[in-house]
Amino acid sequence: MSADPMRGVGERIATARRARRLTQRDLAQAADLSHVTIRSIERGARRPSEDSLDAIAAALGVDPSRLQTSGARAAGRVHAAMPALSAAIASYDVPDDGPVRGISDLRTAVATAEGWRLAAQYVRLAEATPTLLGELARALHQAAADARPEVAALLVSAYRSADAVAYKAGHRDLSARLVDVMRWAVPNADDPLLASTVSYVRTEVFFAAHAHDAGLRALEAAIDVAPRPTGRAAAAARGALHMRAAVIAGRAGRQDRADEHLAEARSLAGLTPEGIYQGTAFGPDSVRIHELSFAVSLGDDGVQRALDIAREWAPPRDMPSERRSGFYIELARAQTWAGRRADAFESLTVARRIAPQHTREHGWARETAGTLLRLSRADDARLAAFAEWVGAV
Repeated sequence: MSADPMRGVGERIATARRARRLTQRDLAQAADLSHVTIRSIERGARRPSEDSLDAIAAALGVDPSRLQTSGARAAGRVHAAMPALSAAIASYDVPDDGPVRGISDLRTAVATAEGWRLAAQYVRLAEATPTLLGELARALHQAAADARPEVAALLVSAYRSADAVAYKAGHRDLSARLVDVMRWAVPNADDPLLASTVSYVRTEVFFAAHAHDAGLRALEAAIDVAPRPTGRAAAAARGALHMRAAVIAGRAGRQDRADEHLAEARSLAGLTPEGIYQGTAFGPDSVRIHELSFAVSLGDDGVQRALDIAREWAPPRDMPSERRSGFYIELARAQTWAGRRADAFESLTVARRIAPQHTREHGWARETAGTLLRLSRADDARLAAFAEWVGAV
């Protein structure tokens, strides 16, 4: 890749375009830009504006951060959007006046945000969710009684998408507030499966506070009241709680409980093909990823178990980007502990390729890159560049 930033962006755009079998004219038409503009950007002769880069990224179906040679600009846009997100939450129960689209359009907007969350497209989420949350709060405030459950469910999903970007960007207090308003909205949705989903998401508050015992208690309480797994959606909701409980039990030092929850998750995954249920990925592949996460939570005692999982299996490409990149970030920790530093760096680069913003904002990716840099016995330009990109130096 060229060291010239403008040419680097152009090369990334050209690579993504060719991967999608688009001509420059195809991309120009999809992005509503001229053919000359696309050609100049790809040659490195012209720097795209933020609006142009967003339009090109949308046409290619990727987050703008994938097209940039540095994550700093993308991260800056994410953090710049946090005050607007905070303001949207502050008025969750006293929304201002404004337009409200029809329910079909709201469904589409919420589904789009969910897709961005699963693909770790945090720039788009950060910039779109404040307005969407305000509109949905107005919709719920104005909704007739028979329409409130669906609007409330859409609002919970939108809160979850906003929470993902707040949490990953390190705004943990804001994330905790989003979880609270999710819990406030759930009773209006009248959906027990949605309540289980919110309990799954709430666990990140306990992870952030290192309150692993309390998090385990909260998850087990949620499992106790979750609907019986009589169908795929119910089995997925309960199974997701079990696989989340396994990881937090491991961090709490409760390996016996973790093994029990993993066994339950595997059993439910046997009834549930891999897919997205209530906005959460669940199925045999998701359980396998949580098995590796649990092994890593054991520290040195789980290293070999984590390496064995990775030797036999890798996440399929059709899994959500955030979950796939998380697998490689956690694997890199285990590989570092095992002294396999080259493999660890390769895992980090794979994570970055899958979901750059997720990787850049992940504390463990930063920690592992810093460790690898300190342990390096020779100048390694690629490792140094990665460590600088992820904020480890």
